[in-house]
Amino acid sequence: MDIVDTHCHIISDDLNRYPRAPIGGKQSDWATTRPVNAEGMVERMDEAGISQAVLVQATTAYGYDNSYVLDSRARWPERFVAVGTVDPLRPDAADNLESVVGRGGLAGVRLFTSGSTVPVQGEWFAAEQTYPFWGKATELGVTVCLQMRLGPATEQLHELLRRFPDVRILLDHMGYPDIAATPAGAGNAVAELAVHPNLHLKLTHRNLERLQEVGEKASGFLDPVLDVFGAKRIAWGSNLPAAEQTLPELVALAREVLADVPESDRREIFAGTARRLYPGLA
Repeated sequence: MDIVDTHCHIISDDLNRYPRAPIGGKQSDWATTRPVNAEGMVERMDEAGISQAVLVQATTAYGYDNSYVLDSRARWPERFVAVGTVDPLRPDAADNLESVVGRGGLAGVRLFTSGSTVPVQGEWFAAEQTYPFWGKATELGVTVCLQMRLGPATEQLHELLRRFPDVRILLDHMGYPDIAATPAGAGNAVAELAVHPNLHLKLTHRNLERLQEVGEKASGFLDPVLDVFGAKRIAWGSNLPAAEQTLPELVALAREVLADVPESDRREIFAGTARRLYPGLA
């Protein structure tokens, strides 16, 4: 089966050429304890049978400096596309977006509003100051990865997508739904987002591990999400090396959890959706 990894991170060994500048000043533990450079990522992809991957900027290592993902994309154009982190609040955010995507080298951009080093969910991604950014993203047809946690900021996401219905957003880790607590409840909460036709979901180990743990109850989450989003709006990503498993193990985890999903849908989740979101993979 064709497999595209839509969410992997690379960390360079060369601190002089690629100095660390994490957003918030705090670097992720995984970036220090188990970094993987671009060469290592190619080797791991070969081991796992993954043809291509999306290099997502390691925001908690490099902040807004996208040099390493861009340089790695240029070195392996047949294997990688690059997604960089940008600041939608800067006064020239629209012009900056236009300069960094397309000929600027980035296939997409990412907004990091919450994560292991940013425990409080930021709501700035929907602030009025970001409207020029979102308008330009709509105009350019660029995929925007949004790292956020569903909950208090969910209504901001709804408001944003109502204002910019044609912008294409890929929700990292499906917004961290609480699958462990109530698989069906989490599935229904995610399914409610499907009213926005250009919102896509990124399915990663952060979701798949919880689905594996709940066993047969996993269908309570997967069924409503697949019913309303459809496989063509869901893309798999490994999250290596933030994920502690090996890349072959992460692929096996996804195959196990999705074993009962029709093969045609699995093909979309593992590659088809990714190739539509990032035409540079074709």
